Amino acid sequence: MMVTLLGAAVSDGLADGRVVSGVGGQYNFVSMAHALPGARSILCVRSTRTSGGETTSNIVWNYAHTTIPRHLRDIVVTEYGIADLRGRTDQEVIAALLNVADSRFQESLLAKAKEARKLPAGHRIPDAFRNNTPAALERAFAKHRGGGFFSEYPFGTDLTEDEIVLARALKLLQARTSTRGGKIGALASALFSGKPPEQMNRPLQRMRLDNPTTFGERMLQRLVANALREVLRN
Repeated sequence: MMVTLLGAAVSDGLADGRVVSGVGGQYNFVSMAHALPGARSILCVRSTRTSGGETTSNIVWNYAHTTIPRHLRDIVVTEYGIADLRGRTDQEVIAALLNVADSRFQESLLAKAKEARKLPAGHRIPDAFRNNTPAALERAFAKHRGGGFFSEYPFGTDLTEDEIVLARALKLLQARTSTRGGKIGALASALFSGKPPEQMNRPLQRMRLDNPTTFGERMLQRLVANALREVLRN
């Protein structure tokens, strides 16, 4: 899902016509929110996505295909805040969306808006919104997580503690091996790593990797163990 700086949303297809998913009821709910007295449409979207080791912005200047047209723009929420777009001018909409975009992409988006003369040349993103980074979010939530808030599973989970640790390790491994270079590096590290320590026995047993019998199973065990080492270290 992407949102353009003019407030349109992209949810079901790509610029080249490939269909990612059905529109479903999204358009109907958004349209209904504009038709019912006092109703609002709230679209939640991650500010970025990572694929093949490359991180890109989900807030874009423009896109060749849209699911929700810009005239139905309303409220957009990212992990960095809320942009209230309904009834705003294009200039106000762009400024609000820039404030909830990831800071790694704000300047390039700002430049495109200025180039199109949708923002004045002197427009500057306020300082309060210039530190929209994952690291800043982690720092902000760290002390609250220590008090039991903002947990990974705020509504509870049936996963055991070992499974939660494994989930973190497998996500880390997936991210590290998303590129060819990452796979080579991970395999090389696994090849020369030693036997996993005893504290990993239970998680590895859950993966049925506590007693590998083939070369492939031993490599998989070491790949998972290396990811577990980093997760447990943090």
